[in-house]
Amino acid sequence: MKRVLILGAGLVVKPIVAYLLERGYYVTVATRTKSKADNMIGGLKNGKSIAWTVDDEPGLNDMIKDHDLIVSLLPWAYHVIVAKICITHKKNMVTTSYVKPPMQALDSEAKKAGIIILNELGLDPGIDHMSAMRIIDYVHNKKGKIEEFYSLCGALPAPEACDNPFNYKFSWSPKGVVMAGNNDGHFLKRGKEIYIEPIDIFKNPFIVDFPDVGELEVYPNRDSIPYINIYGIPETKTIFRGTFRFPRWCETLDAMKRLHLITSDEYDFTNLTYAGFVAKLIGEKDPTDIRKKAAKYINLPADSYAFDAMEWLGLFDDKPMGRGKDTPYEITSDMMISKMMLGYNERDMVVMQHTFLASYPDGSKEVIKSRMLDFGTPATDTAIARTVALPAAVGVEMILEGKINARGVHIPVIPEIYNPILDSLEALDIRMIEEYGLPESENIQ
Repeated sequence: MKRVLILGAGLVVKPIVAYLLERGYYVTVATRTKSKADNMIGGLKNGKSIAWTVDDEPGLNDMIKDHDLIVSLLPWAYHVIVAKICITHKKNMVTTSYVKPPMQALDSEAKKAGIIILNELGLDPGIDHMSAMRIIDYVHNKKGKIEEFYSLCGALPAPEACDNPFNYKFSWSPKGVVMAGNNDGHFLKRGKEIYIEPIDIFKNPFIVDFPDVGELEVYPNRDSIPYINIYGIPETKTIFRGTFRFPRWCETLDAMKRLHLITSDEYDFTNLTYAGFVAKLIGEKDPTDIRKKAAKYINLPADSYAFDAMEWLGLFDDKPMGRGKDTPYEITSDMMISKMMLGYNERDMVVMQHTFLASYPDGSKEVIKSRMLDFGTPATDTAIARTVALPAAVGVEMILEGKINARGVHIPVIPEIYNPILDSLEALDIRMIEEYGLPESENIQ
């Protein structure tokens, strides 16, 4: 019986544990909170939980040595530590995280060890890569060119669960969602490189009308430029990776950023109320009428929607915070988590859309769209958990069955990896719906 070690038991781990257990693999889940792992394993004899923390490297070494494949669902910063031990013991490894330079630097060592370290095998990154490459290879095989490419994705509450002023609820990594608001943006738009400073990231979203959902706004998702090489499309004049949100999120987060509410700068907030917290950030000594003062500080009307959202959150309350030295990001994200977590009986959803403009040697052009809409099941699995964990689960199974021959550090952009994984995901009801031959008017303007 093949043995799989899963490191971590966070919000997206349950589906991969269930998938592998159901298929007869022996699964060990190692995590700080053993009870979470126990719940996922559900008493099955081919499952085991271990209480383990990331500072226990000798324990990690022993666990890796005793398993056939390692899945690291830890924060990305720990993946390289895990990977180096996997190389030592010649054990294959899978992650759902972006490849950082220290991980890429292990490529030759992984090849020498005869193993694959397969990363970015989740949703975004993951399904986005695989579904994009399937279409890019289709166009290239017809001697065509990718003129423009937009890749958009979002993890959102289902419309019926969208009942707060932010039009958002957390179904995964809440701190990460808020911290992502401090990213910058870099993309190519019709031949022109555009860089967006972090302070401006929410300022100019564009709108996409997504079938069965309605209007969603889109803002840039970090640096899109490297994907020209990753996807092998040097001919493209546009490449843009973006994040979907329901309307009003961007205007609200933009106002909050301008008020310094999600910065990681440390202050002393001892004895301050929430209103005093906002006052301190904008240089006001008196927190009285702080909503009006905050509005004046960023030159917005005090009755703006963004201030309604902030008031609902409690940022203008005359209530003690009970914080000392801290960062605005930690305080604000804690407030959001306390009021904006997806409820046990609520659904989330994942929306993804690729839009391509392709041209061909005969002078013809077509717009190609590829879309996914996946809903979670209340009290069972979230859509984000399914779409992150199940690509990794399928990849694990393929490696264990010897169906992936690649060695070294990889992401799923080669046909031997992405084609069978996408086919397997369709059997699990996770699929991209592709439309070909659309007119140029269907392109994103």
